[in-house]
Amino acid sequence: MISPFFKKKDSSTKQAEPQMTKPELEEVSAVEPDAELTHLAAEEEEPSPLAASFNKTHMDKRSLDLVFAVEQVIQARQHAERSIHELQDRLTHSSGHVDRLNREVKALNQVISDREKNILELERKLTDKNLKVDQAMEDYRELQGALTGEIEELKNAIELEEQKYGTLLQKHNEALADKVKAINEFEDKLSRLEVENAHLKQKYEAMREEKTYLANMISDFTSRMSAPLGQGKSSS
Repeated sequence: MISPFFKKKDSSTKQAEPQMTKPELEEVSAVEPDAELTHLAAEEEEPSPLAASFNKTHMDKRSLDLVFAVEQVIQARQHAERSIHELQDRLTHSSGHVDRLNREVKALNQVISDREKNILELERKLTDKNLKVDQAMEDYRELQGALTGEIEELKNAIELEEQKYGTLLQKHNEALADKVKAINEFEDKLSRLEVENAHLKQKYEAMREEKTYLANMISDFTSRMSAPLGQGKSSS
């Protein structure tokens, strides 16, 4: 029979137990059966002080109930004290575990903070690079537009120069053809003139010889006519 005081004490002890996490409850539940069996075995083996000091054979039922109740109270108190020590040990272990977890959480928070700072720095650098890339693309588009306009102007200028060159080449070819034609005509004319010159030279030589002959004849005739008559007779 369990006294009401024992039940009340046991319930108050259960209410005073701190709330623990699931892993700790599993650890406690794994330890509690062996501990409680050990305590119960010790309680059964250890004789009660009242049982040793009183001879129950000479007591009435009321005294025996009182002694039994007092023994129950003492056992409940001892059990409560052992439970308190166990809970204090568990609380100390849990506090150490919580402190270790708090340190790990603090370290993880520091790591997360450092990672967040690194992420923010990388985001800032990425933003700067994106801005530079956008600016470079804008400059490239502007340069491409300007170069496209200049290229079109150069193409038009080249086409115009090619047309002018074609026209000048055609005129040059025509002039060269006219020049070659004129040279050929001049060579033909020169050939004819050389032939005429040769004929004229021949006629000139013939006329000069004839003139010389006539001049000699006239000179001889003149010499004869101008001589004195006596000289002519004596000579005859």
